[in-house]
Formats: sequence, C-alpha cells, structure tokens
Amino acid sequence: MAAFDITLTVALVVTGAGAVAGALGAVLGLGGGVFLVPLLNTVFGLPFNVASGVGLMTVIATSSVVSSGSAGRRPVNLRLGMVLQIASSAGGLLGGVYVARLPPRALYIMFAAVTSAIAAITVSRLDRRNVILDHAADPGPFGGRFFEEESGQEVVYRTRNLPVALAVSLVGGSISGLLGIGGGILQVPALNAWCGVPLRAAAATSAVMIGVTAVASAPIYYARGNVVPPLAAAAVIGVLIGSRLGFRFGDRARAKWLKLLMAGVLISVSMTYVVKAL
Repeated sequence: MAAFDITLTVALVVTGAGAVAGALGAVLGLGGGVFLVPLLNTVFGLPFNVASGVGLMTVIATSSVVSSGSAGRRPVNLRLGMVLQIASSAGGLLGGVYVARLPPRALYIMFAAVTSAIAAITVSRLDRRNVILDHAADPGPFGGRFFEEESGQEVVYRTRNLPVALAVSLVGGSISGLLGIGGGILQVPALNAWCGVPLRAAAATSAVMIGVTAVASAPIYYARGNVVPPLAAAAVIGVLIGSRLGFRFGDRARAKWLKLLMAGVLISVSMTYVVKAL
C-alpha cells in the first residue's frame, strides 16, 4: 500500500465521504463502511481488504459518537444490545479471521447479495412501525419505551423472537468482519422486520453495538497491513462531523422516509458490486 498516492485532494474527498457515511450511520445504524468501502474500492482502486480495514475504523468512530450522544434522548435498548453483542462480537472475530481466505470476487458477490436482500426486506415492511401507543403497556424483559417525535408521545415496544435476533447478530458480526461495513446493515432491518423493534430503537441500539463488533476484527486487519492510517484518519474526521449532523435529521424524519433512505443506499451499493463482480 505504500504505492498509493494520498494527496490533499484525496484526503479531502475521503473526509467528505466520511461525513456522508457518518450521517448515514448515525441515522440508520448501518455503520459508515457501507458507503465508504465501495468508494475506496471502486473509485480510488484500493484492494477490497484495505477498503474494508479503513471502513472498520469509521464504524468504530460512528459508534463512539452515537454512544456519547445517546444518553437520555436516543432510544438505545442497552439490555437487548448487551445480549446480542455476545453473538455479534463472535461473528466479527470469525469474519476478520477468514476474510483473507476469500477471493475478491466472492466478497463482491456477498456484498451485493446482502445489500439487495436487506433492501427488499426493508421495503416490504415499509409501513410497519412496531410501536404500542399505550404508555402503560408492559415492554417485557427485552422491550423498551421512548418518546417518539412522529407520534408526539411515549411509545412502547416488545422484542420478539430473541433466538432469531441472536442468529442475525452472529451473521451480522461475520459480515462486519468480512466486509468492513458494520453489522447494522443486517441487524437493523432484521430487528425491525422480524423481532418487533421499531426502526429508531433498532438503529440506535445497533449503532452502539457495531463499534464493539468492529473492534473484534479491526486488530486483525491492522496486523495484516490492511489499514492505511492517513486515509483512516481523514475518514474518521469526516465521520465525527457527519454523525452529529445525522442526529438532527434522524430525530425529526418519519420512520417511513428513513426506511426508503436505507433501501436506496443498499440498492445503490448492491448495483455497484453486481457490475464489479461481472
């Protein structure tokens, strides 16, 4: 990677891309890597493993900003997140170990398949909100409650199918370690579609989790030389800016529009890698 020419222009473009990635990560809980990895790989020509390594750094940064800004106002479900984190971290470690054994084309196909499938699931559940408007309702052991701007009141939700959520977290963590995009790309839509968690709660909880998951595989990438420090630093600076902007938009936007935004991002990424895999 020493031959890669990191000019001021490249650094500024990556910082801007990091800002967009951070905003998307904070709003949707996906992790900034889903936007940044394709950019570094397809536009700047970095090997996929190197782009993924830098992507993991932005996932950690996004998660750190979301965690620090979540106290008292973000619908983070810490109890659910701590349980799911066990499976997610194990998957992240496995993904980091095995990524070097897969050919680039297999990673491209995997990236395209995952993003297109999750986009389809998200669109299919476009009008499902998973909230109970009776604030006296019991959320159960892994449910929660939060003030929802869309309803103008406190809402309650119950988490269903915990074994499914654990399995999805294991797979999501593996995808994070393999692709450097953050396990939230799978966890957020799955928690919303199959486990009864509202999109905002799923995104906020996932955004806190993905940093820990990325930490499980990031040292492996770094030890292999797949993290370019100048690019990672530029991307992280952008993420720190974009994540804070994402907070403001995410709290005010309707859940339906957030789902459409998520689906649009995923479809765009999927099409990029379908073309690259051909």
